[in-house]
Amino acid sequence: MITVALVDDEELIRAGLRALIDAEEDLSVVAEEADGTGVVDMVRRHRPDVVLMDVRMPRLDGIEATRALERSLDRGPAVMVLTTFENDDYVYGALRAGARGFLLKRSRPEQILDALRLVVRGDSLLFPGAIRRLAAAAGAADTPAARAVAALTDREAATLRLVARGMSNAEIAAELFVGVETVKTHVSSVLAKLSVRDRTQAVVAAYDSGLIRPGQGAASG
Repeated sequence: MITVALVDDEELIRAGLRALIDAEEDLSVVAEEADGTGVVDMVRRHRPDVVLMDVRMPRLDGIEATRALERSLDRGPAVMVLTTFENDDYVYGALRAGARGFLLKRSRPEQILDALRLVVRGDSLLFPGAIRRLAAAAGAADTPAARAVAALTDREAATLRLVARGMSNAEIAAELFVGVETVKTHVSSVLAKLSVRDRTQAVVAAYDSGLIRPGQGAASG
């Protein structure tokens, strides 16, 4: 069972998400909060696998709440942020704060459910607009991210570039002519060398380091 916590200042949205999620056999809402101030305590009490969090909230927004989780918990839940607009500045900040991806509030119900399952598996969920924002800030010459990426092997760097294009492990395996287990090994090594927890943060590091330049990441659309 995948457990989910909801954080949104609009009660109607929380009610709709709860009804949608609880109707699934493998998903369950275990906690709710109306803003980001109580997120850390909520997660400590209920230990959800995923926090589905509105990025724009009064008192404490989704960015600061995500940072609070990253600071306070060694192995916290995957954070998915909700937004109305794909190019929302808040989304860019949330990805840098540690969110694993984001969902548009206009997403179809099945997209939301699939996304929750996807991030629990360790995958990321990035829309083209977020990739473009990462690309626009890419390329610092001598940063911790650049030094960490420079330590990757050629095959690890190639794997990271394909992760940034949104490819699954199976798709990367086909592209590199290796087995899926080999790809998993490369991805695990990349995460360890970059000192990040998930694929989303590895993609952020790839852009920060200049490994990936505008136009080399996920296709725009």
